[in-house]
Amino acid sequence: MMKKILLNISFIMACFHMVELHAEELPLDKLILPPGFSISVYAEIKDARQMSLGKNGTVYVGSRRRGEGKIYALLNPDNKLAAEQVITIDSGLNMPSGVAYRDGDLYVGAIKHVYRYKNIDKTFDQNPEPEVLTDKFPDKTHHGWKFINFGPDGLLYIPVGAPCNICLSENEIFGTITRMDVNSADRKIEIFARGIRNSVGFDWHPGTKELWFTDNGGDGLGDNIPADELNRATKAGQNFGYPFYHQGDIKDRKLSEGKKAEDYIPPVQKLGAHVAALGMTFYTGTMFPERFHNQIIIPERGSWNRSRKSGHVGYRLTLVTLEGNKAVKYEPFITGWLDKKKNKGWGRPTATLVMPDGSLLVADNGADVIYRVTYKKAD
Repeated sequence: MMKKILLNISFIMACFHMVELHAEELPLDKLILPPGFSISVYAEIKDARQMSLGKNGTVYVGSRRRGEGKIYALLNPDNKLAAEQVITIDSGLNMPSGVAYRDGDLYVGAIKHVYRYKNIDKTFDQNPEPEVLTDKFPDKTHHGWKFINFGPDGLLYIPVGAPCNICLSENEIFGTITRMDVNSADRKIEIFARGIRNSVGFDWHPGTKELWFTDNGGDGLGDNIPADELNRATKAGQNFGYPFYHQGDIKDRKLSEGKKAEDYIPPVQKLGAHVAALGMTFYTGTMFPERFHNQIIIPERGSWNRSRKSGHVGYRLTLVTLEGNKAVKYEPFITGWLDKKKNKGWGRPTATLVMPDGSLLVADNGADVIYRVTYKKAD
């Protein structure tokens, strides 16, 4: 009981470590980017999470702020450096962090519900009434917020995080990535992959079309373990080890009896411990240098579960370089959202989106903004 109380106190204190700043006050000069890269504020959005690109440069944004439940449209038909207009599409939803755009419709994941807003490009400013595609997902908010997206197979992929820190639930849907045919009559929910504590980011390899995803490691096991994970799913039905094994090779103290590590799929890359890896994206643009092309960019939000916010603790974007299906390099891309001397963060990256011109949008729910990252080769 005392340990649980201390963990809760640590979580509360970590929340107070954030410094609330207005967009014009953000210390963007503190951010460290590779040569040739620039970053600026694209829009102000409270608790910005997943983003999805619609028509005419419109970006749809989910949020996770309790009590508000808003989804947004960011209008920018002339491709200016910042969005020209921010419109609230809907509000009062239950943590609608996940958004996905397909064939003119917007799909929103909000804990137990998945909604569809038909013909969204023409109705986003008309208080559209959503269609409930399903309300069959669990109503647990602990790891219950969603990151959603359509796969190459046309199915909507929807993760269901574990309703706890480390536990084995009787309900098999927890700790999975599921998928659903949104156009089927029954909209049956199928479990695609298991053994996943809490994935809040995935994407498909532009060449192989295989699913890659991040997974957040458990808390309370120490400052330096377990690592968050970057995983690759080659087919349906694979199991990635949670809660029996952490980071692929650490036995759980209570739940691993009779289990073998070789029975589960290990991570392709161990990320930092407690970095809170979210929203991974294959960079498919052409604006950035060639070494970024078809490589993985991960926003690492940073976790409360560390005695000291030093070392590999998130508050940054990272780049994972692949050779074939192997990760050969894991390195910082953009850093500086964490003031290590003060042990305080002023920004927490949560999601990324590649724009048609090759620039990169980065959602930040610590500073309540979305940035635009651009690159220009020096003359």
